[in-house]
Amino acid sequence: MSISTKYNPAEVEGKIYQEWLDKGFFHSEPNPDKEPYTILIPPPNVTGLLHMGHMLNNTIQDVLIRKARMEGKEACWIPGTDHASIATEAKVVGMLREQGIKKSDLTREEFLSHAWEWKEKYGGIILNQLQRLGASCDWDRTFFTMDKKNSDAVEEVFISYFKKGLVYRDYKMVNWDPTAQTTISNEEVIYRDVDAALYHVKYAIEGSDEFVTIATTRPETILGDTAICINPDDERYTHLQGKKAIVPLVNRVIPIIEDDYVDIEFGTGCLKVTPAHDTNDYDLGQKHNLETIDILNDDGTLNENAQFYIGETRESARKLISKELKSLGHLVKTENLRHKVGFSERNPDTAIEPKLSLQWFVDMQKLVTPALENVMNDHIEFFPEKFKNTYRHWLENIKDWPISRQLWWGQQIPAYYYGENGVAVGKTPEEALQMAQKDSGNPALTINDLKRDEDVVDTWFSSALLPISVFDGFKNPDNAEYKYYYPTQVLVTGWDIIFFWVARMIISGYEFGKDKPFEKVYFTGMVRDLQRRKMSKSLGNSPDALGLLDQYGADGVRVGMLLSSAAGNDLLFDEKLCEQGRNFSNKIWNAFRLIQSWEVKDIPQDPAAAVAAAWFENRFNEALEEINDLFTKFRLSEALMATYKLVWDDFCSWYLEMIKPAYQQPTDQKTIDQAIGFIEQLMRVLHPFMPFISEEIWKNVKERTENDYLIVAEWPTIAPFKKEELQLTSEVFEIISNIRNVRNSSGISPKTTLQLSVKTDNSSRYKAFEVVIKKLANVDSIEYANHKVENASSFIINRNEFFVPLGDHADAEDQKEDAIKEIGRLKGFIVGIDKKLSNEKFVNNAPEQVIAMERKKKADAEAKIAILEAQL
Repeated sequence: MSISTKYNPAEVEGKIYQEWLDKGFFHSEPNPDKEPYTILIPPPNVTGLLHMGHMLNNTIQDVLIRKARMEGKEACWIPGTDHASIATEAKVVGMLREQGIKKSDLTREEFLSHAWEWKEKYGGIILNQLQRLGASCDWDRTFFTMDKKNSDAVEEVFISYFKKGLVYRDYKMVNWDPTAQTTISNEEVIYRDVDAALYHVKYAIEGSDEFVTIATTRPETILGDTAICINPDDERYTHLQGKKAIVPLVNRVIPIIEDDYVDIEFGTGCLKVTPAHDTNDYDLGQKHNLETIDILNDDGTLNENAQFYIGETRESARKLISKELKSLGHLVKTENLRHKVGFSERNPDTAIEPKLSLQWFVDMQKLVTPALENVMNDHIEFFPEKFKNTYRHWLENIKDWPISRQLWWGQQIPAYYYGENGVAVGKTPEEALQMAQKDSGNPALTINDLKRDEDVVDTWFSSALLPISVFDGFKNPDNAEYKYYYPTQVLVTGWDIIFFWVARMIISGYEFGKDKPFEKVYFTGMVRDLQRRKMSKSLGNSPDALGLLDQYGADGVRVGMLLSSAAGNDLLFDEKLCEQGRNFSNKIWNAFRLIQSWEVKDIPQDPAAAVAAAWFENRFNEALEEINDLFTKFRLSEALMATYKLVWDDFCSWYLEMIKPAYQQPTDQKTIDQAIGFIEQLMRVLHPFMPFISEEIWKNVKERTENDYLIVAEWPTIAPFKKEELQLTSEVFEIISNIRNVRNSSGISPKTTLQLSVKTDNSSRYKAFEVVIKKLANVDSIEYANHKVENASSFIINRNEFFVPLGDHADAEDQKEDAIKEIGRLKGFIVGIDKKLSNEKFVNNAPEQVIAMERKKKADAEAKIAILEAQL
């Protein structure tokens, strides 16, 4: 069979992926004879392009789904995209602006027509890019969070919440994004440390020459002040109780109120109160019946209520007012300050503005109990488990969720207003009219009396329903797919959306699906650069994901990312890891080619090859048991490393060396058959991690039938293995390595045959492996004795002493120097072990076998030192 000399991912990956698609291997249908294994993709934004976070998250999902498919489960990985209200609307507004069209000049329907056109043109790019990575999604099931199934579900859930009193409309303080001109939830506010100025401003006390000084980082909000607050126990200001102050510039007379909310020790002990522009100030305003003066427009510019600097942005007004306060003698001083400021997740350069606004809210306190209980009791398992505490803290301190967004792109809220305060809901205006007529007691109401809410629901409101809605579980809860696939088995997601999405899906699952939406949640870390900075376009530290795939191949990139990606821990991305992955691909390919290159003749099997086969069969099953265990614990990075070592160290470095025929000599058919059988087993285990090269080797290692593909081959089953034989083989490999070290240190050519003497109480211990020692260490004879050998280099393994007589190869001075160096190294090694064994924390927490192993290492080192010192 002719195979290429070099593995070229570019030639292989596209071809194989198309074959998988053509064969329908990714598609799933309910199968009562199989156990379902379903994963729902965290839908990337429809505006998105493939980045490192997507690569990590989707590689992990693909690893899990491919293994489940090979295990005979009905594997169903559901792909899709999120409509991303804020981000997509911004993209469409920008596109229209380039065409000279303003959103304000369009009707809602006209704007949405442009938005859908944009979505159809650009919205599928990221899903196509995921195919480059090897994602084996069921593309026939691709969803979009604004498709009919999901949009119908949003309407149904909103109406259900309304009828249960779980959703309500109120005038509250919210987080306002002045760029997107919409409210956002607390979870969408990203706090960053920023350098700012702290302005110390004097307020005159009415009817006196006295002033009080107040420090603020936002002097522009002075224009909306309606009180000054002091602590009633602050003796510095007792004389001001009941008096009034005058707001600079606007000369508004405001009360001086008392509240123990004010920290006496912080700042000047006086607090300016601006109820319209600070959450805590709003609470004080409600408590003390203060006037609320909103001085800002929706875009963050000052409005007529401010009286000054109308139309200026917050930032420019801050400069102007501070300058004027100084000229009027009201600015005492300015200090530099570093403090936290909230920014919009969707518009990272936009500082969030606390704003009073009439919005729809979900009453979360009434919904969280089952979602909290079923995670804390492990009915839903978190990996790593540490995130249970994060989850619990958020749910125990949850606030009501503002879900209305002042946008057009998204699911429009199915609420209709009539009369002065009437609100009705319905999937159609006709349904809402029936509710309105009933609630108002006015059957004369008509559809013309209803006005639909202009807002859309938060994007996360719709994505929270996906585990149910993708299977049409709202409209048709008895359908076969919903009953078979729900709940899903695993959710793989970044820990940063544990509140945005994970918690809300769990809440929705128990409220509407009557069960958990998934059984397990695997949290990935964030992909960061080597300086631990989160990767972003603005920092310029995020590599081109597609460029990496071009350079290293999908398998190489997958390995590179997974090797450094322990569950829940951040991945410090280094491109060298992808190079390591590519090198691994080349190593596998070259091992395959080596076996294919051997001439086969009808000759007896080499005894070393027979030993090798027995050993590798044992070793493979030992490794498979470890890999399976790591998969169940979602320690995928470690599972890959175990597979990596099995292939690179055990198969390529030891097994192939043991079976390799002598130069230009043939091998036997049995050895070839065994080697090919082992390659097939290795490719099965490797496939979830490196699907392309494993499939290519599977196709070429022998003739296959039309549908005999690795992607649907069986996952290997663990056969019994003998640990004691594996331990013995490890000693044999150590013997071989030590003999090779003697050669290197003594300058003896690998072609020169050596003799080996063993001082041991058990002369039969290594008998079965003598053929391997002789072949791999080029040893001519092995003698067993009960005495030391003079003029020989020695080493100890498991209290057996091995001597390599040096004869003419010996150089006494070199040996002496080597022995002194080795004694020094061993003494340092013992110091390190002693430190471990004297560490109470280590001794108390480490397993007994680990401590025993450390003590054995120390004893072996001490024995070796004694031998070397005797030789000296």
